[in-house]
Amino acid sequence: MAGKKSPWGSGGGSPASGDGANGDEGDGTKTPPGGTDGPRNPWLPPQSGNGGRAGPGERRTTNIEDIFRARKGGGGGGGRGPQMPRLPQMPDGRSWGPLIALVIVALWLATSMVHRIAPQEKGVVTTFGSYSRTLDPGMAFTLPWPIQTVTVEDVTSIRRESIPEGDGERLMLTGDQNLVDLTYLVRWNIKDLKLYMFQLADPDQTVREVAEAAMRQSIAEVKLNDAMGSGRAQIEQNVRDRMQRVLDAYRSGVLIQGVDIKKTDPPAKVVDAFKEVLAAQQDAQSEINRAQAWAQQLTARAQGEATAFEKVYEQYRLAPEVTRRRMYYETMERVLSQTDKVIVEAPGVQSYLPLPEMKRTQKTADEGAR
Repeated sequence: MAGKKSPWGSGGGSPASGDGANGDEGDGTKTPPGGTDGPRNPWLPPQSGNGGRAGPGERRTTNIEDIFRARKGGGGGGGRGPQMPRLPQMPDGRSWGPLIALVIVALWLATSMVHRIAPQEKGVVTTFGSYSRTLDPGMAFTLPWPIQTVTVEDVTSIRRESIPEGDGERLMLTGDQNLVDLTYLVRWNIKDLKLYMFQLADPDQTVREVAEAAMRQSIAEVKLNDAMGSGRAQIEQNVRDRMQRVLDAYRSGVLIQGVDIKKTDPPAKVVDAFKEVLAAQQDAQSEINRAQAWAQQLTARAQGEATAFEKVYEQYRLAPEVTRRRMYYETMERVLSQTDKVIVEAPGVQSYLPLPEMKRTQKTADEGAR
């Protein structure tokens, strides 16, 4: 079509012939500044003669190198982007980097090779996960991590396992087919650290399970009254012995220090009836105690009378007539002292003995004789 030009320009940089001298096209379109007669292709190199730089009013071409330079932080004018800070240097110009690396390595070796074991502790050394040796209290040295590692455990402190945990109910069957709610405490510590760490997967849980089995077996051997009364000490000793035998067979490295029964109650559903039975048993026991006390008193009295009779019999064998008369007098004295007496005067019989009158007569006779 007449008067139409390519939207990318002619690429020659001069206006087309036959047009107006002022750069106006035949259809009235004005030529843009810079000497081109149409829109420029942005990917074409500049056409000016000033060394490839865009003149005033001209558009500078962007190439691939400029794009990558901008991404790296460099500008079109050769400027530098942000850079990493540099470490300070020693006075002689050398870098501090090697010295810092040496310090880090020294700290790593010191923390992974030197170990302090407390008096109540022991340590187990493993080489690539396998047991190597056991460390006693004091300072010890090993190869650095990860070649060797040290696991430290407290082997003297007493550990406690309360069974059951919390306020749960733990019912056990006694030998006389009764149920008892029993709570107890197990005290233990580590006897062999190597066995404790490598023989069992979960030593603490094993102790709890062994304690549960031993307690149920011991409770099944006694009656309810023994479990709730005087038999508790024997039950605790039996449980401790059974636990130690089983744990030694497992090679667990655990030492049982003791078992303490904290509570032995009837099941919660029958606690009221159980209290009534206990009250009746206590009343019966009180009556039995009173009867036994009365029997003991009668027995002591009978024994005392028998002892006195034996003494009298010994005297009777030595002097039968005297002893018989003495017994008669003592018996009459005892009988008459407890009865009312009536004195009857008879003719020619003095009903009483006038001791005061006799004393006065005797006194007068004595004075006359002098």
